Formats: sequence, structure tokens, C-alpha cells
Amino acid sequence: MANCSSRRYAWGVAGMLWLIGFLNFADRQVIYSIFPLLEKEFHFSKFQLGLLGSSFLWVYAAFGIVAGIISDHCCRKNIIIGGCLFWSLMTWGTAWCSQFSQFFALRALDGLGEAFYLPAAMSLLADYHGSQTRSTAFSFHFSGILFGIVAGGTLGGFLSQRFGWQFVFSFFGCLGILLSFVFFKFLKEPLRGASEEKVEAPLIFPKTKSYYFREVIKFHKNTEALLLMFAFGSESIVSYALFTWLPTFFHEKFHFDLTLSGFSAALYLQLGCIVGTLFFGKITDCFFSNRRGGKLLSQMIGLGLGFLAILFLGRASSVLILSALLFCFGFGKGGYVGGMFPVLYEAVSLQQRGLASGMNSFVGSIAGGLGPTIVGAVVTFGHAGTSMERMSHALSWSSFFYLVTILFLLGSYCLAVKKAAT
Repeated sequence: MANCSSRRYAWGVAGMLWLIGFLNFADRQVIYSIFPLLEKEFHFSKFQLGLLGSSFLWVYAAFGIVAGIISDHCCRKNIIIGGCLFWSLMTWGTAWCSQFSQFFALRALDGLGEAFYLPAAMSLLADYHGSQTRSTAFSFHFSGILFGIVAGGTLGGFLSQRFGWQFVFSFFGCLGILLSFVFFKFLKEPLRGASEEKVEAPLIFPKTKSYYFREVIKFHKNTEALLLMFAFGSESIVSYALFTWLPTFFHEKFHFDLTLSGFSAALYLQLGCIVGTLFFGKITDCFFSNRRGGKLLSQMIGLGLGFLAILFLGRASSVLILSALLFCFGFGKGGYVGGMFPVLYEAVSLQQRGLASGMNSFVGSIAGGLGPTIVGAVVTFGHAGTSMERMSHALSWSSFFYLVTILFLLGSYCLAVKKAAT
């Protein structure tokens, strides 16, 4: 066990988790940039390709709650490193796939490994950073995730065009295996609650089945936390639909090669998201850190901007307009994701942080998995207009789910303000 007395090491932990989070999302993003190659070589339909995105998310969701509970009661360092090693092996194994069922199975197993990362990483990072730096640290970590999405899309297209799609999975898989062994030596497990000004007691939890069951039941009675989770689920439908289909959208609508498609699909959205995450994170820490519900107001402002951008995204007639809309969408999304875990952790007890993270991932991934498949189904089975027109309409009308997200956050805000007044 390690304490959080060293400020330098606390930011070193944030840096290590930045790299692992980077790889976590690069691995899951890389396949989307090579959809045209898989479609051409294996004759997969858009619906099948959408299912490859969904298979990852649904298995990720199925183990999210288990991962959250385990991260509340086991060594989080081992969970993080073990998960990284497992998903990297599955990524490497994808290089040898030759049938849809094999791709589907390994993508699902990849989701199993990655499900254990965020609950453990967020809980561990929270114990190294107190309320004054937590939003900034979490936002910094999320910037690594966003950089990973950019790298996965860009390198996936670049490497697949020059060395074949198999090389892409081997490259990212071996990189993750190497990082797992390196960080096992340097990452330390902190004392739970070490960064809290007022520590809740007890911090040693009874490890019985009845205790776990009571904690889950108690969590499900927390209306504020449930609304936050439903908000994440609604937002995830839009995000994962875009992450999955934007490379193909650029490739087919503007005839970009795979490298430029993967780069363009990731860069403008994620650049906006990085700027938005860091901007809103710092603004929230400076002006809203001591105001109950203040972080939620910041999130709703970001989502409102994102709604307007996604509404017109499918109708963009030029690369310049599409790029500007993606940046605006990403900037607004950054305002939401940067404050997501700090807001959630304010709504639950210290003992339930891992469970809350796991439940949040469960709801977000179950709902998010619908996005890729719904768009794929509309394109494959729809009859109105061309394939590209159907994809454009499906992406634009997904903006409806951003309005739903705002309504969920508004409900949570009202509960938070009411709780603070009592």
C-alpha cells in the first residue's frame, strides 16, 4: 500500500493511467478504421460490422458491475495491470481471425478485459487526488483516452494500408503486453480514502455475499446516481455510433483513403473533446468545486452545444463544415465526460465508488452498443435513398438522445440542489 503524500507521484500515477487509458481506447477504436478492408475481403455487411462494435460493448457491460464490486474490495493495481495484459492478448489474437464468428468472439473477449479497467482506475486515481485536483486529474486522464481514440483510428488506417490489417492488431497487442510488465513494477496501490478530507468509516468492508447484495440494493435506491447513469447511457448511444461509423462515413462520402479517413474521423472530434475536457475541468474546479450541482450545470451546457452540432452533422456538404461540426460536438462532449465521474462520486458513498463506476460502465455500454448496430441496420435494411443518405440521416437523428441526456442531468441537478438545501 502507498499513501498519497507525494504530490509528484500522484501526478505520476495519473501519467501511467493516461498511457494505459490511451491504449485501452486505441485498441477498441482501431478496428473501425479498417471496416472497408474487412467488408471487401470477407464481404461483411454494414449490419455485421455494426455487430462487431456492439459485441465489444455488450460484453464490456455484462462484466461492468462485477468489475466495480471487485475494484471496491481487491487490489486495484492488479486489476488494472491484469486487465491490460488480457485485452492486449485478445487484440493480438485478432490478427489471426478469418471468419465473422472469430472476429465477434475476440472483440467480445477484448471487452471482457477492458471492462475491469475504468472502475479500478477511477477509484485508484481518486485516492491520489483530493477534491481540489480531482476534476483536473480525471480530465487529464480522459484526455489520454481521447488521444487513444485518435491514435487508434489514424494508425489503424495507416498501418493497414502499408502492412495489412493483421499487422495493426499485432502492433497494438504487443505494445499493451509490454506496458503491462513495465507498469506492474512502478504502479502502487494507495490506501482507500487517503485523499479525503473527511474519511467515511469503516474503510475495511466485510467480504460476504450478503454485504455485496445489500450494497447493490442500496445503490439502486439512489435516484440521483441512477439518473446520472441513465444520462451516460443515452449519451453513449450517440458517441459509439459516431466512433464506429465516422471512418466509413469519411471514406465513402468524401472518398478519403483509410489513413485520412481514420485520422479525420478521430482528430476533429477528439481534438474538440480534449480542449473541452481540459477547459470545463479547470473551469469547474475554479468556479463550481464548492457548489452543489455546479458540475452538472457545466455538463448540461456542453451537451447543449453537442446537440446542435450532431443535428447538422449528417447534412454537412463539405469536409470543412463536417470538421467544424465534429470539433464543436467534441468540445461539448468534453464538458460532459470530464465531469462525469466527479459528479457521480459526489452522489454515492466512498464505499460504493467502484460499484458506481461499474454500474455506470454497464448502463453506458449496454445502451452504447445499440448505436453501431442501429446505424448498421438502417444502412443495410433501409430502402429510402442511397446507403450514404441513410447513414447521414441515422447519425443526425441520433441527436435526440442528447436531449434525453440533458433531461436526465436536469433531474439529477434538482435532486442535488434539494439535498444541499436540507
